[in-house]
Amino acid sequence: MNIYVGNLNWNMTSEDLQALFTPYGEVVSAKIVTDKFKNNRSKGFGFVEMSDDDAARAAISALNDSDVQDRKIVVNESTPRPEGERRSSGGGGFKRSGGFGGNRSGGGGFNRDRGNGGGGYNRY
Repeated sequence: MNIYVGNLNWNMTSEDLQALFTPYGEVVSAKIVTDKFKNNRSKGFGFVEMSDDDAARAAISALNDSDVQDRKIVVNESTPRPEGERRSSGGGGFKRSGGFGGNRSGGGGFNRDRGNGGGGYNRY
């Protein structure tokens, strides 16, 4: 079973995560997700894979909402994303389709490809 572990202390390592789950059964893998753009800094969550589903459920029950390294962690069964559903590589941030100024129907801003009026800097 794959287990999601969230709200982790930023200093926690994958080895710490594995040690946390080992008392409940065999841990196949334990990985803290890191941000490759910020010097591999922890993103505050990770995944643990355990070979025995009953042991995994016992670990989830015992560890969810417990204090680990001064943080109250969240532990639950990880559910895979539906087939074909991927996270966009663009991430969040500012969406330019609405633009600055203008009204809701016209758009505007810096998006000059729309060609349907609006305010801001849309000069078409």
